[in-house]
Amino acid sequence: MCGVLGIFSTEAVIGPMYTGLLTLQHRGQDSAGILTYDGRYHVKKGNGLVRDIFAERHIERLKGAVGLGHTRYPTVGEGTGEDAQPFWLNHPYGIAAAHNGNVVNFFELKKELFEKSHKIINSNCDVEVILNVFAEALERTARGEITPDAVFAAVRQVYRRVKGSYSVVCHIADRGMVGFRDPYGLRPLLFGVDRRQMVPAFAFASESVTLDLLGFGDIRDVPPGSAIFIDQNRTLHERTLQTAPFRPCIFEYIYFARPDSYLNGINVYQARVDLGRKLARRIQKSGMEIDVVVPVPDSSRPAAIEIARILKLKYREGLVKNRYIGRTFIMPGDHVRQRTIRQKLNPIADVFRDQNVLIVDDSIVRGNTSRSIIQMVRQAGARSVSFVSYSAPLTHPCVYGIDMQTRSEFIASGLGDAEVAARIGADRVLFQDIRDMVQAVRRQNPAIRTFCTACFSGEYPTRDVSRGYLEQIEQEREQLKLKQKDLALTF
Repeated sequence: MCGVLGIFSTEAVIGPMYTGLLTLQHRGQDSAGILTYDGRYHVKKGNGLVRDIFAERHIERLKGAVGLGHTRYPTVGEGTGEDAQPFWLNHPYGIAAAHNGNVVNFFELKKELFEKSHKIINSNCDVEVILNVFAEALERTARGEITPDAVFAAVRQVYRRVKGSYSVVCHIADRGMVGFRDPYGLRPLLFGVDRRQMVPAFAFASESVTLDLLGFGDIRDVPPGSAIFIDQNRTLHERTLQTAPFRPCIFEYIYFARPDSYLNGINVYQARVDLGRKLARRIQKSGMEIDVVVPVPDSSRPAAIEIARILKLKYREGLVKNRYIGRTFIMPGDHVRQRTIRQKLNPIADVFRDQNVLIVDDSIVRGNTSRSIIQMVRQAGARSVSFVSYSAPLTHPCVYGIDMQTRSEFIASGLGDAEVAARIGADRVLFQDIRDMVQAVRRQNPAIRTFCTACFSGEYPTRDVSRGYLEQIEQEREQLKLKQKDLALTF
């Protein structure tokens, strides 16, 4: 899960690019990059947070009225500098790209590009594969002249060859910018127009909040299986190229996206309120003894407020978050997550002392955060601790861009609620029902019949995820975890 931004303007874009990436920092804290174009490509990328990567000397040389930016959350690869986006090629034409998602057949395409096209994919970043597939197809279809038809034909070839999830923004030097989204619409991509200048500017971004804060209007989702191309004359061309059942990722609404974003016609904040409302009905039937409702900040706050309102209970902010610690779920490596959990949250003892506490969180993944929170709350004097998740139990690997790729990482895999409660030290544990979860999120947009719920149900919408592939990524993941553990022991 990453953040993507592309701006096609007539004025210098480095200011808006930097500001825009800050609004997407929550989508990836491993690395970031900005590419600009003024007749040649200028690139700066590196590991870490946006504010730490771009110094004044970098800003000064990132010249041009076209820009691509990215915040990276590692899925394929080990998070090295070579995997940071954007990427660019000098042939044909000069093409740059950034994307959000995860290519299921990455290694197969990497091998194919080497054996058939004699191209070395020098990183483990899947956008480099997408870029090469797109560039090959564009050279073949354009035959020297970049037309909208040639661009759309090249995107159609990406759809044919690239499997998995991807929302992509490409710049073709002196020809224009194109954004496209995989046929299932698994990853979000939005488009906006800034008409404040005589010549309008155009932008693509992973979340609506980025476009809104940068002053873009007419904000809308790029439809699944569709591409939008803005040519060098600032003429907009749009085409649906492939149709498939629309399956946007439900975890965007549960955890990843900012609450002030709108994705696929659904406001993330309201979706979390609706999830809380559904869960409150289950809590009412459970017979839990509760004195106070406390959210795990920040994503679970809207749901927790709604639960307290419906149950007519006290709501308190009992866990104080250190805002200089990143989101532990998206940190690379389990050892890093565990080390930062206790640094991230601290309890207010008076909220918990002699109380039957209901802790509300967005999900329970590995159980590390939940276990640490419950220990803190008990040490603060709680009489009992019930822990609820407004999402269903996570039980299956995600292959579409979320860093949970082995079944062994899910504490709820193969366990009932009581067993999960025992593992994390809670008196009671309650999860959202998967059907209620889907109904809550789609309430604002009933046109979406369902979502990608693969990590909850094991049903992969692209239907190209084999048991062999799952076993392969599980082995690779375990090897990487061992390598990270060994590296941690040296410090």
